[in-house]
Amino acid sequence: MATAVTVPAPAPDEVREWARRVGALSPVLAVIALLLVPGSGGAQGGTGGTGTVADAASGLLVLICLVRVLRGGARPLTRTAAVVLGLPVLGICLAAITSNDPAASLPGVARYVQIFVLVPGAVLLLLRDRRDFAVVAWSLVGLALLQGAVGVGQYLTGTGASYMGEDIRAVGTFGPTDVMGMATVVSYGLIVVTGIALGSGPGRTRTAALVCAGLLFLPLVLSFSRGAWIATVLACGIQLLLSGPRRAALVALAAGALGVVLVGGLGIGSAMVKERVASITQVAAAPDQSVTDRYTMWAAAGRMWSAEPVTGVGLKGFPQYRDSHASLALSSGSDTAGAGAAFARQPLLSPHNMYLLVLSEQGLFGLLALTGSWLALLVGALRRRRLGADCALVATGLLAWQLIDFFYADIGGPSTVLMSVVLGLAAWWALAEVRRA
Repeated sequence: MATAVTVPAPAPDEVREWARRVGALSPVLAVIALLLVPGSGGAQGGTGGTGTVADAASGLLVLICLVRVLRGGARPLTRTAAVVLGLPVLGICLAAITSNDPAASLPGVARYVQIFVLVPGAVLLLLRDRRDFAVVAWSLVGLALLQGAVGVGQYLTGTGASYMGEDIRAVGTFGPTDVMGMATVVSYGLIVVTGIALGSGPGRTRTAALVCAGLLFLPLVLSFSRGAWIATVLACGIQLLLSGPRRAALVALAAGALGVVLVGGLGIGSAMVKERVASITQVAAAPDQSVTDRYTMWAAAGRMWSAEPVTGVGLKGFPQYRDSHASLALSSGSDTAGAGAAFARQPLLSPHNMYLLVLSEQGLFGLLALTGSWLALLVGALRRRRLGADCALVATGLLAWQLIDFFYADIGGPSTVLMSVVLGLAAWWALAEVRRA
């Protein structure tokens, strides 16, 4: 006679602990979940505001964290954490004060402080231990899976953003004006599960991470985002190398085989994907108009910096000074359509390179302050590798992805607030008191 197997129910104490943990992290989880709400407007480049519900939730997150700190009465941050997170404020404030139009720079001050100081600091303070880290990390994966599923559906049904005359570009709920939104979210999720799979031992956690990695690969490909592809490949490569050369070689072979099966064997967007990949190597020989526009704006940002090398032209100054520093090769804007939106011409308001944007608007002082904070987080995450491989690989991978992606993108659009949550997650691992696993 077969014996019935019963699965033990969770203990009441475990359920209550789980509920308390989720409740304590609910301000952070709300920001992540609200990124599923479709945006209503176009993405603003540079320091432009988006006015999304996720941005409003991030403000509430900061407020709740402030109330908890005041009620606690203890010093919230260590001296090192306060210096690292507060360093960007120096360049931001100096650029605003020395701007030719300080009043116009004030919205830029608020946006930069929100994204690079307040929200990361609030996330750092709300996380208490590795379990909290895991809850937020898996929430990023959940968001990536949902956005990726929407994106794949857009490709299959022809309801995505316009790409090469067809409405097939996977953009999730972000719309055609923020084509990098879904690619960014999916990339974050892929980096997280890669770090978990490489840093965890055999078991359900590693299996779940590997399954999620396979599911997220397809929407990333269908985003047709060259910058996200490059950043993801390099960041995952860094994670692999940190986990060991032998494992890196095996995983690279498995990932290559998966790519061949999905794109080559199943023919999923194979022709367009091959053309998009080939265009990466043609950016110098025969660039398309989007690449030409980007080169032209990079050159314009360099000329702005040469005019004001120390403090830049001021926050939100790039659109104002763009035409006087750009060549005639710059087009009037980029075409957007599809994904439920009518055709529109989107103006080019930023250089699509975070380092050049900061250099042009905040000068060398601002760039050193901001990148110094990011590099300090990266060094801190690397130094704590022995405290836990999974968290270390996740934090290091996310920081590496962001620093690489900043060569092709800057802040702007609804997904920007998620970047601040990611920075806070990495900051907790790099700066908080963490015990050895």
